[in-house]
Order: sequence, then C-alpha cells, then structure tokens
Amino acid sequence: MGASEGRRARVRHRVEYALFRMAAGCARLLPGRWVQGLGAVAGWLAGSVLGIRRRVTAENLARAFPERSSAWRARVARESYRHLGRTAATTFRLARLTRAEILALSRVEGRELLAEPVARGEGAILVTGHIGNWEVGGGALACRGLPLDVVVRPQNNPLFDRALTQARRRLGMNVVSRNDPVHVLLRSLSKGRVVVLLADQNAHARGLPVDFFGEPASTARGAALLSLRSGAPLVLGVALHHPEAPVPHHLVLEQVSISPSGVPARDVEALTRAHVAALERWVRRHPGQYLWQHRRWFRTRAAGRILEPSPRGQV
Repeated sequence: MGASEGRRARVRHRVEYALFRMAAGCARLLPGRWVQGLGAVAGWLAGSVLGIRRRVTAENLARAFPERSSAWRARVARESYRHLGRTAATTFRLARLTRAEILALSRVEGRELLAEPVARGEGAILVTGHIGNWEVGGGALACRGLPLDVVVRPQNNPLFDRALTQARRRLGMNVVSRNDPVHVLLRSLSKGRVVVLLADQNAHARGLPVDFFGEPASTARGAALLSLRSGAPLVLGVALHHPEAPVPHHLVLEQVSISPSGVPARDVEALTRAHVAALERWVRRHPGQYLWQHRRWFRTRAAGRILEPSPRGQV
C-alpha cells in the first residue's frame, strides 16, 4: 500500500469509527426495542434499497433451499437482512451493557456441557456460526462465569477492532487472534478454559470440503483438531434472537461427538462433518437468522444446476 493509499485508509477508518461511536451512543440512550426496530429498518435498507450483497444472498439461498419457491427464499432474504441490522444494533449497545443487563437479556440452555469440563480443569471447545447473535451469546456465557478465549479475525478497521476487543474483555472474554499458533489454544484448554471458534467461515484452500446444505464448503479443521488432540469435548452453541420475547436471547448448547476410528485424519473429517451438520439443522429451523450474505461456498459451483440471482430490486 502506497503512502497516499495509507492516508486515505486512515481517514476512512476514523470516519467509520466516528460513525460507530455515534451509533453506539444513540443505541445506549434509546430504549432497547427502539434500537432493535431501527436496526431492522437499517437492515431492510441495506438489502432492499442499497442491494448490498443481494446477489450473494440470493445465490446462497438457492443453493441451500432449491426445493423452496423463489417467493419463500425472497422472504427469508428480507428477514435475514432485518436480522443482520438488529444484530449490528445490539453489538453497538454491547459496548456499554452491564453484566446485569446481559444476564437479564439472555438465557442459556445446556450450560453444564461447558461448566462441568471447566470444573474438572479439562476445558472445552465451543463452535458456533453466523446464526442469531453470536456476540451476545459469548457475553451471556462470560457473564455467567465461564472463562472464554474467543478466537477472532482482526477487523479491517483497527479502531473498530480495538473497541470491539475492549467490549469483549469488559464482559469477561479473552480475545485470541486466529493467527496465533495452535499451542496457545492448547494451553488455554490445559488451564480449563473454553476456546470459542466461529466455524462456518470459508477456509478456502486450507479447509476440508464438507457438505453444508448438500454443497461442499471449505471448512476449517481447527475445532476438530483441538478436540481430538486435547481430549476436550466439542460443543455447538447457537444464540437465537427472539425480539418479542421477554428474554430475547436464547443460547442453546449441544455436545457434538463421534465414534473414533483411530485414524486421525478420518476422525478429524468425521468430527468436522458432525459439527457442520449440527449447525445446518439449526439454520434450517431458523433460516431468517442466518448470515446468508457471506460467501460460504465461494468459488464452489453448485453441482448439476445453475443458480440464478433474484430479479433486480427483489430481496
């Protein structure tokens, strides 16, 4: 990057961060339901008016639900954008929510799946995906006393990245870069901590081709490798969001396991397939809460059919 490009990037980052601070301040001052409503409107504008990643969203839904009508997929796409807006609005508030507020906004089902191995000093691996509100899910566990090491990809904007890291740490989450060596995470597990991984991002050439909605998607081996090398249990978590419920955030935990074959490579693939299949089941139940806007199957062709984007102007 040249000097002029670097200066432009720094200016852009400052502008983006200033807008983030303004949004976070407004989100803190307004009632929670107002914030959620404004977030839903912003999400609708992003999809239906600005058309941000609209083609990617339409193609992903066509891959995942070829048996559904185009009207059904368009309806799910609109809900996904509204949900994304609500998630962003909640993330703005998360920077200033107290522990008591997080507890009041969330409930956890299956907490013992993590608490028991932590109590034994074994640690656990928690995998999740871009469904519901994963940021609130992490906060709900940390505020309930579970020691979390959250593996993240640094944000492109370093100012926003620093603010998000501070918000996570304030709620009790330790932040680990995904660029750190694996022994850092193994050491966390040996200390009885919970390692948290987002497991539905495209891993490109480094990943395993694992079916997700019947289409091969490159998936990172990390969660399965850590579990098999350390003996720590692998748990899937989904943080569903129900805006109209008295307690709107519901985190569900379920254990993922296989019968080991004794062949390491085969077991890594089997355990990876198992947690991807478990996530798929939850996405099928709540398709409007999934982030269809990210390129999960990037550079992967749909076998035997052509994917057509939605008509222009339709989401």
